[in-house]
Amino acid sequence: MSEGQDTGAPRRMGPDEDMAAVHALLTVAFSYMEGRIDPPSSLGRMDVDALAQAAATAEVWVIEGDDGPLACVILTPQADTLYLGKLAVAHVARGKGLARRLIGLSLERAQALGLASVSLQTRVELVENHATFAALGFKVTGTTAHPGYDRPTTVNFRRSV
Repeated sequence: MSEGQDTGAPRRMGPDEDMAAVHALLTVAFSYMEGRIDPPSSLGRMDVDALAQAAATAEVWVIEGDDGPLACVILTPQADTLYLGKLAVAHVARGKGLARRLIGLSLERAQALGLASVSLQTRVELVENHATFAALGFKVTGTTAHPGYDRPTTVNFRRSV
């Protein structure tokens, strides 16, 4: 983030907004996973239209700076939890607390929706993410495997609101 770059409050995006810049942020932010995780990220199957559909059926939140989106997250209400997915922060904005702000927002949204927790998944291979989410108060609740895999591929986390 440039020295003078301001960030606004998280803003919920509508399905009719242009999602190209948010999709580009996600693509760049998730690129470090290529070759590290198996199977590949579902982001590879998410195009701009699918992101707009997520804004229609779930909640797409963004934190913007002077030059466009700096961080984003997709929040999806489920039966008993708010699922936090596709959390991304631009490389130039890392270390500025934007992910923490979006996680705080997810806890507020869960409470407002009458849900008892926020849950998320991260890949088994991304141990640095496990440590980050644990430090932010999330507890491991188990593991799951993608279809066709006989080993765990994701670690499930949950935090009460």
